[in-house]
Amino acid sequence: MTVLEVIQRSAEFLARKGVESPRLQVELLLAHLLEMPRMKLYLNFERVLAESELKNLREAVKRRGNREPLQHILGTTNFCGYDFAVNRHVLIPRPETELLAERAWKFLSMRNGQPATALDFGTGSGCLAVTLAIKCPTSQITALDISNEALDVARGNAARQQVLNRIEFHLGDGFQALPLAKKFDLVIANPPYIPSAEIESLEVEVRDHDPRHALDGGEDGIKFYRTLAEQSQKWLAENGVIMMEFGEGQADSIRKIFETQMWIVEAVERDYSQRERFLIARKS
Repeated sequence: MTVLEVIQRSAEFLARKGVESPRLQVELLLAHLLEMPRMKLYLNFERVLAESELKNLREAVKRRGNREPLQHILGTTNFCGYDFAVNRHVLIPRPETELLAERAWKFLSMRNGQPATALDFGTGSGCLAVTLAIKCPTSQITALDISNEALDVARGNAARQQVLNRIEFHLGDGFQALPLAKKFDLVIANPPYIPSAEIESLEVEVRDHDPRHALDGGEDGIKFYRTLAEQSQKWLAENGVIMMEFGEGQADSIRKIFETQMWIVEAVERDYSQRERFLIARKS
């Protein structure tokens, strides 16, 4: 079977399974298995695949047809131009979170080369912590997560990007897991924000494959923002800032939570689709 034939047949199979962009998904899987850029497939449409290649592709396509995320099958995803390992223990980074990362590294870079400190609250794959370490080489980053398995993934990603020596990892449920003497110029967070009752209605790829603790934001979806508003000020240095991602329709509630705790809310910013997505607040 040729490259073109297997792409067409596999795409038809994925379409029947309800997978979005089925041809693109197949092309990405095949390019990964053949270890070539996706666009190079177009120059090799007549190539006949070996039986071992067909077997591996069939297995991968079957997994995708069962709605396992493409990123889990590939084992990696791209975030801010860097490859990050992902698996069932961590939330797959979303494209909009890149905007949060960019806003954060610009803030840290404004210190004119002076050492800065940042806490990634709920680091997951480490995509935010590692990206900040790469973009801000004079900064020291702390990464916190409740899951030891997630921290293993984050450490691996830090090692892959050669910034392991500049990220301090802590296991625990919230700020109490940190050394008492710690102070940060920046706290960055993309906490769980899906209301508990809505999780079952999410896409299969998210509902069944992202870790539940990385999705469930409690009854109203904003319980972690209450924790951040109530507890993070004492961990911030003078003029310290917190930057957070949140879900659709949550901006007003989260703003009120922070203002009630005497934060100065500096901005509510939008994502690529012009939805309110990020809140930036300063220690009062």
